[in-house]
Amino acid sequence: MKIGIFTNLYRELPLAEALKLYSELGITDVEIGAGGNPGNEHCDSKRLLSDENAFNEWVATVKKYHMNITALSVHGNPVSPDKEEARRDHEDFVNAVLLAERLGVRTVVTFSGCPAGTPDGTVPNWVTCSWPTVYSDILNYQWNDVLIPYWREACAFAEQHGVRVALEMHPGFCVYNAETLLRLRAAVGDNLGANLDPSHLIWQGCDPVSVVRALGDAIFHFHAKDTEIFAENMAKYGALETKGYDEAPARSWMFRTVGYGHGEEYWRRIISALRLVGYNGTVSIEHEDVLMSKYEGLSRAVAVLKSAVIEEDAPGSFAWMA
Repeated sequence: MKIGIFTNLYRELPLAEALKLYSELGITDVEIGAGGNPGNEHCDSKRLLSDENAFNEWVATVKKYHMNITALSVHGNPVSPDKEEARRDHEDFVNAVLLAERLGVRTVVTFSGCPAGTPDGTVPNWVTCSWPTVYSDILNYQWNDVLIPYWREACAFAEQHGVRVALEMHPGFCVYNAETLLRLRAAVGDNLGANLDPSHLIWQGCDPVSVVRALGDAIFHFHAKDTEIFAENMAKYGALETKGYDEAPARSWMFRTVGYGHGEEYWRRIISALRLVGYNGTVSIEHEDVLMSKYEGLSRAVAVLKSAVIEEDAPGSFAWMA
């Protein structure tokens, strides 16, 4: 495994400056935002696909800092009831797939998205319970009429271009845990898998190690981000949290940099579980800790992961112990 970074952390910097900073921290792998919520400041797929000089200059910049591109990310909502948002996010996805093919990058990361609750709805409707029965009706419509048809076609397109689709399991979208990820994968095929970000699962009450074991070879990419649970608030108010991050002391949980929601031993268990199911890809840091500056949060995450990540290949058997 190698330590990577989701480069949009420093999206305000030119790509060269951001890569220089990351390389100085010992990071070798990059996941680059190419549209959608991550923005396209570091990778304008549409332009790079149409402008040969721009493409060559971009590739030269990445090579200059000896970076390996592990994924292009276009987190968005391509099944949004807002037709313009859906069109834009789908276009970003298509362009990212085409650019990934040209670059030899195997994975595009995004969200499943969330449709409206009815064909004439105007806003996404994330369902969190099964009763009253109207919620079950909404789920049936979202999955059978919108989500499965869209991703069946989108994943077939990606597969034609040699690219896998890694959905980040994220509350607010139809795929938010291992069960919903595997449900969609069963419906559309094995070219759809997971971008596993433990931080979005921890506050739901999931154990990341159990999630890793449940997903197995469906894990295509991994985000290294932590969550701290505030036990007193959780006990009083539960996990469904709508207060802003500027109200952190009143929340039940908040995102933390690696090692500050849970200790190093916790992260060693996750890394070991990943190896057990055959994942030997990048551990891509995503920093969203409001208590730390970008640089401090990133450097602390790197320090924890350098101790936890298993870098060398395993022997494959115990014969060497004889």
